Amino acid sequence: MDYINLGGCGLRVSRVCLGMMGFGDASPLAWVIDEAAAEPIVRAAWEGGVTFFDTADIYSDGASEVATGRLLRGLGVDRDQYVVGTKVGLSTRPGPNGGGLSRAHVLDAVDRSLRRLEMDHVDLYQVHRWDPHTPVEETMEALHDVVRAGKARYLGASSMYAWQLAKAQDVARVNGWTPFVSMQNHYNLVYREEEREMLPLCADEGLGVIPWSPLARGLLTGTRTRDGVHRTARSASDAITESYYGSAEDFDVVERCVAVAQQRGDAPAQVALAWLLSRPQVTAPIVGATKLAHLQDALGALSLSLSDDEIAALEAPYRPHPVLGHR
Repeated sequence: MDYINLGGCGLRVSRVCLGMMGFGDASPLAWVIDEAAAEPIVRAAWEGGVTFFDTADIYSDGASEVATGRLLRGLGVDRDQYVVGTKVGLSTRPGPNGGGLSRAHVLDAVDRSLRRLEMDHVDLYQVHRWDPHTPVEETMEALHDVVRAGKARYLGASSMYAWQLAKAQDVARVNGWTPFVSMQNHYNLVYREEEREMLPLCADEGLGVIPWSPLARGLLTGTRTRDGVHRTARSASDAITESYYGSAEDFDVVERCVAVAQQRGDAPAQVALAWLLSRPQVTAPIVGATKLAHLQDALGALSLSLSDDEIAALEAPYRPHPVLGHR
């Protein structure tokens, strides 16, 4: 395992981050596994060198944060040996103030997350989405107060427009508040719109890039076919996947990934992740794993080196997309 600074800050993270969205007892989602099934995956990740774990308060109504805390404590290592990120912003409680990035919700939500995690701080506290109803000054000051209170070490952002990230960073700097150190964005072989503005901005600002859905919610691994066959419980029940991916051009990219993988003798998931890891702006893809094989593919991708010709072949079928993932 290689380790790298999270953007321009001093926090070191593994080149692969384990996404914890798929873990949680009594989750309403058919594809989420319970803590007993997740334990060997988390332990194998740790033994493989993974030190970076990402969750959110919205995942399975908080059950993912509960599972994350328990599973990491079960490793039997000191808290400072691993990096934990969670998120705030999506609606987790009934009523008009049950979500968003108001001061009221941010300060309430961080305490709720810490109680579920059974931790006194998180390493990376991220805004899950932009809140158009709250002044960015209010949000950034509240997040700064979270850091000053010792409840978070660093701040991160997730999918938004580049102008929104630039505005938030400027507001933080002008007021002497804590800026974001990372961007968790939607980026993979099937969806590359982030290359237009967001990735250049992150490079200029020195932000770490930790893409979500690096395998296009499993599409790049063959979970769905061009003629509509669903091969996994998630692909059959995940409405977001249906709304994001499925054009003829998307499947052209998938089939090219499969072809390159077959020529190399590697799994398509490993090739897709190796491509992402080869992008100079990418710090650590956030990989979801509900089977040990998923994790093994992710770890295996770290040792793959794609040639310039292979990268060009993988990228050639791509066609522009509308913006996806900002809501």
